[in-house]
Amino acid sequence: MLRVGDKADHPWKGWIDMSLEALNARVKTDLSYLAYGGPNWVRPRSHADGHVYDVVIVGGGQSGLSIAFALLRERIANIVVIDENPEGYEGPWETYARMMTLRTPKHLTSVDLGIPSLTFRSWWEAQHGAEGWEAVDKIPRGDWMNYLRWYRSILDLPVVNEVKLNLIEPGEEGLHRLHIERAGAREEPLLARKVVLATGIQGGGEWHVPPMISAKLSPHLYAHTADRIDFGSLKGKRIAVLGGGASAFDNANFALAEGVSEAHVFVRRKELPRINPIRQMEVSGMIERYPSLADEEKYAVMAHFFKNNQPPTNDTFERAVSRPGFRLHLGAPWLDVEADGEGVTVTTPQGKHAFDFLIISTGLLTDPSFRPELRLVERHIARWGDRFAAPQELANPALDAHPYLSPGFAFTSRDEEGEKRLHGLFTFSYSALISFGVSASALSGMRCGVPKIASAVAEQLFLDDQDTILSRYFAYDDKEFVGEWPKAGEA
Repeated sequence: MLRVGDKADHPWKGWIDMSLEALNARVKTDLSYLAYGGPNWVRPRSHADGHVYDVVIVGGGQSGLSIAFALLRERIANIVVIDENPEGYEGPWETYARMMTLRTPKHLTSVDLGIPSLTFRSWWEAQHGAEGWEAVDKIPRGDWMNYLRWYRSILDLPVVNEVKLNLIEPGEEGLHRLHIERAGAREEPLLARKVVLATGIQGGGEWHVPPMISAKLSPHLYAHTADRIDFGSLKGKRIAVLGGGASAFDNANFALAEGVSEAHVFVRRKELPRINPIRQMEVSGMIERYPSLADEEKYAVMAHFFKNNQPPTNDTFERAVSRPGFRLHLGAPWLDVEADGEGVTVTTPQGKHAFDFLIISTGLLTDPSFRPELRLVERHIARWGDRFAAPQELANPALDAHPYLSPGFAFTSRDEEGEKRLHGLFTFSYSALISFGVSASALSGMRCGVPKIASAVAEQLFLDDQDTILSRYFAYDDKEFVGEWPKAGEA
């Protein structure tokens, strides 16, 4: 059984010294009013091979933390969250995210799950006051990570860090064995009735590097935006960024701030995208009610979403173009790349360009077959292409490869054999995009998606044990009323 250790002393823990005592007390009071932490109702399981968790959540970022909180509110306490990163560095915010601020409007709520004292605004105002909140335009990236650290701490969530999931092995009796490692060494598998893959943007597939680049260039000449890049080694050098989305501009800005001499952004389109469909979804009811759409509408919505892409924010773009070393190339797809001495030559319709290093911002491809932890079950996982025949004008292999999920974020099976093997496996990542919209892939959707998946996990646990639960219900005979009354004929 994994144990949640004592909180380590980390350099980021300076927030503990800030004026949060009153807010911390308020959170505890609010949760007590909601009877948070009531008795666990799930029937415990035992196994000769070790402790059986009711739920193991893989991923300790914002999704994993909020799902853990939601399950605890469901009175499911026999859970654990595992994350492969050191404590306080879960998710992208202190690893590969390079934007200055979040793109989500500051007023939208997310991981608080409707508890006012748990909102980012409450956390911010506890330190900077109401006027400080009014002065915030967008939430700074580092402050968001500090908020998540506080959120984990104040809720005392059961997270174990530096534990990596390698493989999910479906087992007997509805149990899954999670093969894990810690510090590079294999440990005894975890036993779990339910597994929630809260593995973020990359959790449903893999980051995409065009074969033209990966097949022709040495890895020291390029990196994906999701990689940890040593920008210090690039000072004074010329870099190229492939892609026109928000992340491409974030990385160009970051690189210039770190001292590169020039950052060239190459965009296939002749014009930058200008429309961000998420902004419309946030105010139209689309985020909240998207799951109620028929499959044909869901597919059409996401085909439109993919077509528009997500543009850079105005402040990110203006910051980039104001820098002397920034260059933007529109209508400039890369036709070829070639190692040239210590650098790379990139060929576009406008000619050849020489660079010292390339940054690839081509997003990710979603497909369960790319996930090593799913290699024993992925052939059973139903994809959208299995369940829905898209009209020719909309059909997109990238959409078709997404898993076709149940109404509660569970994997569904292509075949009868896979139904038992997949039972108890849930995903809360970008792979849920077609089935659930942005509920599991954007902060603005989490307030809708997290309660839904927690309820679905709880319901499955209940139905798995319904025979025992119902038999105990019908056999229940504890007397609650103990009053006495006169017998018949007595005064």
